[in-house]
Amino acid sequence: MPDNFLNKYRKKIAPRLAKKLGKKNLLAVPRIVKVVINVGIGDIAKDKEKREKAINTLASVTGQKPQIRPAKKAIAEFKIRQGDPIGLKVTLRGRRAYDFLQKLFTVVLPRVRDFQGVKRGSFDKQANYTLALTEQIIFPEVDYDKIDRVRGMEITFVTSTSDKKEAKALLEELGLPFQGKN
Repeated sequence: MPDNFLNKYRKKIAPRLAKKLGKKNLLAVPRIVKVVINVGIGDIAKDKEKREKAINTLASVTGQKPQIRPAKKAIAEFKIRQGDPIGLKVTLRGRRAYDFLQKLFTVVLPRVRDFQGVKRGSFDKQANYTLALTEQIIFPEVDYDKIDRVRGMEITFVTSTSDKKEAKALLEELGLPFQGKN
C-alpha cells in the first residue's frame, strides 16, 4: 500500500519544516487542522433534483456528504428567505484532509488551463489560506455529462499557526504551487 500524504507530512515534511522554521519540537511545527470546501447553490435552492446533483458532485469530489447551509438573513432583492438553502459545506479533517490536499496539489491544479500558480496574498488574519476555483469540472471524479451547471468552489486551508510566513512555508512544503518566486 502506498504511503499516504499524512504519513509523508509526519515523516518527511514536518522535520524539514521544523529545521527551516527553527522549531525544536515537532508539535510546534504548523500543520493543516482542517480543509473547508464551500459551494454556493442559491440559484437551485428551490429545485430539489438539481440540488441533489450538486450534493452528489461535491460528495464525489471530497469523499464526504456535504451539509446544506441555510441563509441566516432574508434578502428581498435576491428572493431569499431566512432558512432557505444557499450553500453546501464540507469540512475535512485528519487523513481525509491530507488526501484531499494531495489530490488537489498533484492532480487537480495542474489540470487548470494556463495555470501559473496560486496567489500569495490569499491569507487571512489567522494565517488560513483560501483558494477559489471557478469550475468543479477540473476534478477527475466529476462527469461533465452529469452536472447541470459549472459551479465554483471556495477551499480554505485552516492551519495551526497564526503566522502567515509559517503558514506559507507549510503550504509550499506540502506542494501548493505559488505564483512566481518568493
